[in-house]
Amino acid sequence: MCLAIPGRIVEFAAEPSFAVVDVTGVRRKVNVDLLRPDGLAVDDWVLIHVGFAMSRISAEQAEEQLRLLTMLGEATLAAEEVEGYQFE
Repeated sequence: MCLAIPGRIVEFAAEPSFAVVDVTGVRRKVNVDLLRPDGLAVDDWVLIHVGFAMSRISAEQAEEQLRLLTMLGEATLAAEEVEGYQFE
């Protein structure tokens, strides 16, 4: 299944292409190159797919998507997906 998972940027990594995001308590480094031209900041919410931030979303949209993932029983799978991201 293809999921776009909401995550909150908690810090920018030393490498300019990456940020650390928090997805339901799991923190991983994701590539933010696609959104850099738009400008990003700590506490911005982004939709993540296979380790790449694809779009910026509002906190309300992120909350709704996380609620829907939980309601559908997919929140655990989303967290497992994020745990698998490895850019190190």
